[in-house]
Amino acid sequence: RYPRRIVAAVAVAGVLIIAGGMWRLWPSPQAPSPTTTAPAARGSAAPRLSIVVLPFGNLSNDPEQQYFADGITEDLTTDLSRIADSFVISRNTAFTYKDKPVNAKQIGRELGVRYVLEGSVQRSGKQVRVNAQLINAETDAHVWAERLERDIGDLFALQNEVTSRIAIALNFALIGAEAARQTANPDAQDYIFRGRAVQAKPPSREVNAEAIGLFERALALDPHSTEAQIRLASAILSPVLNSMSKTAAVDIARAEGLLGQALTASPNTPLAHNVKGNLLRAQRRYVEAIPEYQAVIALDRNSPDAYANLAQCKLFTGSIDEVIPLTEQAIRLSPRDRSLVFWYAQIGRVHLYQSRTDEAILWSEKARTAAPEHPFPHVNLAAAYGLKGESERAAAELAEARRLSGNPDSFSSIARLRAAGSFLAPNIRALGEATTLVGLRKAGMPEE
Repeated sequence: RYPRRIVAAVAVAGVLIIAGGMWRLWPSPQAPSPTTTAPAARGSAAPRLSIVVLPFGNLSNDPEQQYFADGITEDLTTDLSRIADSFVISRNTAFTYKDKPVNAKQIGRELGVRYVLEGSVQRSGKQVRVNAQLINAETDAHVWAERLERDIGDLFALQNEVTSRIAIALNFALIGAEAARQTANPDAQDYIFRGRAVQAKPPSREVNAEAIGLFERALALDPHSTEAQIRLASAILSPVLNSMSKTAAVDIARAEGLLGQALTASPNTPLAHNVKGNLLRAQRRYVEAIPEYQAVIALDRNSPDAYANLAQCKLFTGSIDEVIPLTEQAIRLSPRDRSLVFWYAQIGRVHLYQSRTDEAILWSEKARTAAPEHPFPHVNLAAAYGLKGESERAAAELAEARRLSGNPDSFSSIARLRAAGSFLAPNIRALGEATTLVGLRKAGMPEE
């Protein structure tokens, strides 16, 4: 799901289809014309998450700017192919529809896809506007639309941002659309889609419990589903990583068992590496988690979670100067992500450690607004307000953090926090002692 360079079209003898990240060559003397039924459309229903990215139109006055619209189209085709379980028609076939009227239902039948993505690019002076819309090819209904306007500046960086933003938003739109499809007897994949759609909601105990239940149903229907195993493991680890689990050791053990089965069958997918990194973080093995997240980025440079999680590992292992740039990259890639509460809080924590108290409050308040039910932002705010001498506000934030944690031992004393942070790199522990713990004392946290 990450930005791609503009690549030259590679001519191949046949229809090149990207399915689940695998390149497959369907033998035929030439790409089918728009009036020819493509092989994928014959004899079977359109696959789930099947899509064609039609060539984006060039609405600029200068026809030579078509290359920019074509580059957007090609990059989106590549990025969408990395969505789990996606079936994406290749650009060679998609470009046979260039400059032709769009009839989503007809294209869906011809190519055997459920969704059609179309759009346009318009450049005027130093401004560029990109419009994109997703259409359900079965009903001709609009599922999603987005418009981005930017200064041209660095065209390469601009194209990276545009394709990344659209690809990430489309991932959620496609999963949400599939989860909403009504079926009389939902199968394992239905429950997986529904679980993924639930996880797109703002995080909470209730949301996570619902996702776990859906992934458990999927696994009960298909005990060999590696995706169900990995996603269930990820959902189980979520409250552990967020300090909201009352049974952390049990949860980690269960997630480790599920992930072990999945990695045996599917060891080299971005999702597997990401959850393996999460497991290692839950076990406080942050140095070992770093290469897992780096592997995710190498396989899928469009993963905001990988950047944010890598940033946390860098923080805990002492590389504090790398944290904010990595976290900001995650935010740029997914500016409406359900995990914004953690990303904002992470930036706030770095500012707090580096005695930039006003910046720490700004980012921690943004985190609190993103998810008021999470304790992390309130702890940061308690420490920051304490450092500023605003003891009443600090005490109120600390009390709220304790209430929301659901664990009576969380944030109960300086000694417990110091013990809980014993795994941190020495320089980070020293920064915490000089800032966070000083502020929390002033917020009323006892020593023991």
